[in-house]
Amino acid sequence: QVQLQESGPGLVKPSQTLSLTCTVSGESITTAGYYFSWIRQAPGKGLEYIGHIGWSANTYVSPSLASRTSISRDTSKNQFTLHLTSVTPEDTAVYFCVRNLGWWGQGTQVTVSS
Repeated sequence: QVQLQESGPGLVKPSQTLSLTCTVSGESITTAGYYFSWIRQAPGKGLEYIGHIGWSANTYVSPSLASRTSISRDTSKNQFTLHLTSVTPEDTAVYFCVRNLGWWGQGTQVTVSS
């Protein structure tokens, strides 16, 4: 059974880069057909799809965040990482890593504040 666990800083200062890592256990991130997404939910708002990385390392990022976002992976650690540059308080949210939109991590709170 796949399990996903987010990790990263809970507090980031404006203009800094946010890096969040998702550690996947129970199956390989290179398994054909799988893609691993980042989704966030800001306070009082709905879910926002950030982007994903597929089993072949192909990536997609939402156009609204593309200028500030990249997603990478480390197959040796079975992890994938979100990098979000130039953060602002509007990036404050709970960030989730998700597999094929069906298996979710528990989420991690990120607050952007000076």
